[in-house]
Amino acid sequence: MKAVVQRVSEASVTVEGATTKEITGAIGKGLLVLFCAEQGDQLAEADYFASKISKMRIFTDEEGKINLSLADIGGSLLAVSQFTLAANWRKGNRPGFSAAASPDDGRRLYEHFCHSLEKLGHPVEKGVFGARMEVRLLNDGPVTIIMDSKDKG
Repeated sequence: MKAVVQRVSEASVTVEGATTKEITGAIGKGLLVLFCAEQGDQLAEADYFASKISKMRIFTDEEGKINLSLADIGGSLLAVSQFTLAANWRKGNRPGFSAAASPDDGRRLYEHFCHSLEKLGHPVEKGVFGARMEVRLLNDGPVTIIMDSKDKG
């Protein structure tokens, strides 16, 4: 499982329909999380990621120190599924995505991840799983954290 967590001043995701574009999720100050389930990932890993992201102290306090969590600032969260984080880019020039979870497993893990965040008290705005999306963000800092379940100790 992988996630890219970005501290944002604002972010939105737009899905292109047959004739129109629709904003499916938008937030102000908070976190944009690009989420990728990989083959073999389990629900427990999605819970672990949600818990870590919920408690991650990456917002500045009144003294300008990075010391506050999403809950501490009353921030918002936008979660977007992004299987391309599983790209194998080392061989050749065309990335391979065979490490990504199957669409059914990916959807199940993404939805579980979002639900876990909601159970932790964070309303979650979302993209549309499997859709072609446009993500807009104003990165704050910039602060970007890359999470990989293979790194946890």
